[in-house]
Amino acid sequence: MDQNELKKAAGKRAVSFVREGKVLGVGTGSTVDFFIDALAESGIRVPACVSSSVRSTAHLEKLGFKVVDPNEVEGIEVYVDGADQIDPGFCMIKGGGGALTREKILASLAREYVCIADASKRVPVLGSFPLPVEVIPMAVGVVSRTLRSLGGNPVLRDFTTDNGCKILDVAGLRITDPVKLESEINQIPGVVTVGLFAHRGADVLLLATEEGVKELRPARG
Repeated sequence: MDQNELKKAAGKRAVSFVREGKVLGVGTGSTVDFFIDALAESGIRVPACVSSSVRSTAHLEKLGFKVVDPNEVEGIEVYVDGADQIDPGFCMIKGGGGALTREKILASLAREYVCIADASKRVPVLGSFPLPVEVIPMAVGVVSRTLRSLGGNPVLRDFTTDNGCKILDVAGLRITDPVKLESEINQIPGVVTVGLFAHRGADVLLLATEEGVKELRPARG
């Protein structure tokens, strides 16, 4: 199978986690696009969705789903989203599509976070994929200098987020303590959020492989 076929398989499997009659959280990215298509084909009745991006909102609405503002809900039963990388502890790097802040907000609202990914996204240590950091425009310089002091090499992405902010992609990191680094970067003045999902990682990983989609859960305790 090629990568798109693996993504499609993961997206289709995630439909089984959707709770009929419950508000659904939907993330952003190519794997999520396959999930949205599979959800529409399933006929499962979802009263409303909350979406992490303009892109996903447009896709959902085109297929007839109602999308509401996160401020209108007190919680989300299930949140389905992809990852750029995920480690053995189910900590993730996200933000390759630029929606990291809204994705993190939805993850915080979710009772269950289902990550859908192809096998290439699972890594022993995070960091070979550049770490996205969303910053307000006037802070690009000062945040870049601070990130360099942490050992990273930040590069300004030619992109503006749905929040009107900029993204620094930080290469050169080997993230052995993602919880600590997430807290450290989030404390830098001017940072909106960092694309490390460690304090709130995934509850379930649906990993698409050549042998099929594996349902994995992190070891707890």
